[in-house]
Amino acid sequence: MPVSQLDPRAALIVVDLQKIILSIPSVHPVATVVKNSANLAAAFRRRGLPVVLVNVVGMAPGRTERAQAGGALPPDWAEVLPELDPQPQDHFVSKKTWGAFTGTDLETYLKSRGVTQVVICGVATSAGVESTARQAHELGFNVALAVDAMTDLSADPHANSVGEIFPRLGETATTQEIIALAYAQG
Repeated sequence: MPVSQLDPRAALIVVDLQKIILSIPSVHPVATVVKNSANLAAAFRRRGLPVVLVNVVGMAPGRTERAQAGGALPPDWAEVLPELDPQPQDHFVSKKTWGAFTGTDLETYLKSRGVTQVVICGVATSAGVESTARQAHELGFNVALAVDAMTDLSADPHANSVGEIFPRLGETATTQEIIALAYAQG
């Protein structure tokens, strides 16, 4: 279902658009995902709505069946992409799990600003984006997902998240549809 409205106190959450992602192959061109995410961030800032920039700086403990990527990372791997034009008023969240709420101050930050809805974009659709959307939904936020401002490592997980999971967690739309709603309010 397309996004029906943008709440007056909505916030944008941009998940894991950091320097390391430029080197990881994805289903959709990362440049398009970054451009759409940057456009959303600029629109939210112009409307005076909160922008949250999330990066991942580690991994959750525990064993998994899939090997984790190893090897040395470049020193700036976790830096948020400059194309997002980070601003001093943006809220920065560094996480060590897939979801942006676990072990961070994100819920407190959003609730202290009266946020009732979150718009989520970023990477990877089936991991960081979906986990953050699930957590936001569980915490009572209205959830909107900018489907052309996200991508994944492979097509099947991306399609499953967008087609099967997201409609159960919130509403989906394109970047332009969300921006149009932001400006229709003001």
